[in-house]
Amino acid sequence: MNHFYVIGLRRRKSWVIIIALALFTSLFIWTQKDAVLSVFSNEKPTALSKGNTDEPAIALTFNISWGEERALDILEQLENENVQATFFVSGEWAERHPKILEQISEGEHELGMMGYRYKSYLDQDIEQVRKDLLYARDIFKKLGYEDINLLRTPSGHFNEEVMELAESLDFDVIHWNINPNDWENPGTSVIVDKVMKDTSNGDIILFHASDAAKQTADALKTILPGLKNKGFEPVTISELINQAHAETNPVE
Repeated sequence: MNHFYVIGLRRRKSWVIIIALALFTSLFIWTQKDAVLSVFSNEKPTALSKGNTDEPAIALTFNISWGEERALDILEQLENENVQATFFVSGEWAERHPKILEQISEGEHELGMMGYRYKSYLDQDIEQVRKDLLYARDIFKKLGYEDINLLRTPSGHFNEEVMELAESLDFDVIHWNINPNDWENPGTSVIVDKVMKDTSNGDIILFHASDAAKQTADALKTILPGLKNKGFEPVTISELINQAHAETNPVE
């Protein structure tokens, strides 16, 4: 009698363990699925720094905060290769150069903002940052651009407080993970080599289109066809996000 009781107990324990493992496995798969499909974390605000590593899509992004000469050269190179990019511009620059802004839009490129003044948000009181963002939004609306919700913070500087503010104002903060430092003008070949060597699936590449970036347009003559030859597909940031499997870079 005792013999059968022990056997029955062992079998019952085995079934309990099997059921528990099955439930744990199902829960793990479900949570991982949600994590992969979520572009922005529900736990705390995050900045997008890379897209789906399983897809060959990459995003070329350009920052502009002053000048007008280099932007036109860069737009020409993008048009020659039929590439759409995302331009992050300061409100102050947009206000001064509405015609170039119009050319960017007419070229079917995407627009994002860098606030109004190009000044690090870490050097400002958070309420001043709020005023800067709201004023920039008003400027873009007056220029006819109503739905700009992509934000790149000046110099890429942000902390959790800035991220929470951006989220409360319905901005998606966009960072990058490939930076050839083209604004330093290290040489066209250096810019080309950095991008061609380091770019992989889902990357967000940071370029500059302000007048300080004197070598970027020439570098693009090699970079744009070179990336296509390697099988990459240049897309806008919104397209990268819409691929649903985008990863995020949490604020440390």
